[in-house]
Amino acid sequence: LFCFSHHIPSSGILVLHQGTSQLVSATAADVLSWCRELGRQRSVIELDTPSVTAEQVEALERSLNEKIRDRVPVTVRELAADDPEIETVRSRGLPDDHVGPVRVVDIKGIDSNMCCGTHVSNLSDLQVIKLLGVEKGKKNKTNLVFLAGNRVLKSIEQSHSTEKALTSLLKNGPGEHVEAVKRLQSSVKLLQKVQEWLRKVGCHYFLYTFSWGFCFFLKCFFIHPYRKEGDSEFMNIIANEIGTEETLLFLTVGDEKEAGLFLLAGPVEAVENLGPRVAELLGGKGAGKRGRFQGKAAKMSRRGEVQALLQEFISHQNPGA
Repeated sequence: LFCFSHHIPSSGILVLHQGTSQLVSATAADVLSWCRELGRQRSVIELDTPSVTAEQVEALERSLNEKIRDRVPVTVRELAADDPEIETVRSRGLPDDHVGPVRVVDIKGIDSNMCCGTHVSNLSDLQVIKLLGVEKGKKNKTNLVFLAGNRVLKSIEQSHSTEKALTSLLKNGPGEHVEAVKRLQSSVKLLQKVQEWLRKVGCHYFLYTFSWGFCFFLKCFFIHPYRKEGDSEFMNIIANEIGTEETLLFLTVGDEKEAGLFLLAGPVEAVENLGPRVAELLGGKGAGKRGRFQGKAAKMSRRGEVQALLQEFISHQNPGA
């Protein structure tokens, strides 16, 4: 008896893949366990072994397709539960509540197997079997992944379409695709490092250019760099450079009137008190911890109201200011 799991395909595909599963199981009977999976795109048989070599997979695939070319007949018969011949059938064992005859599927000269599924009448109906390789399974098990019949053709068609698209995008032949992608990945990593360096340089230049405009005596800065491409990291770098242990900093990036990002940084107690109110004024949402409250704003045009809120807070903290 087989154990089925995952998605069950349409009846025609199911017939083909049940036949394939029995053939593969029989051909590799010395290593196969009793459980298989019939998936929408591919199928899996669980091997009762911790590892399988590429040479073994290749030899198994060659043997399977030879049997398909031999057009071996597949027949179904029913035996009584107490028939001695059942002892010669692979995958012996019936549920305790089983009643009636036992269904046995025979692949002539190859296998006799108890099975309740639907099968092909001839191995040539399987057309072709392609073993895609093995994957790590449960403890001391290996999953053998395979395709059969039209799924092999569809897989080739899909691979060819992908290959054509990559050839067009990468401007080289299929044999050079992997190396081209590796070069692109290296270039992206380098560009990310350069971008990070330029971001830090830009932040330092921004601080140097505008530092004389800060109200140091109020210990409160209101900054909008007018950079739509600014991000949270950009704001945090500026906050780190200014220092916010004793300074309240309100920083925004993005559109001047509509959507953008904001950061409120400063003494922990002040930020915990003011952060949610700032987010509410800006029509946005945010979160924070350890003296940083940041989020997304929908109404950047109300930055002036936030500034008034913060100035009022500062005036209460410094009555003489």
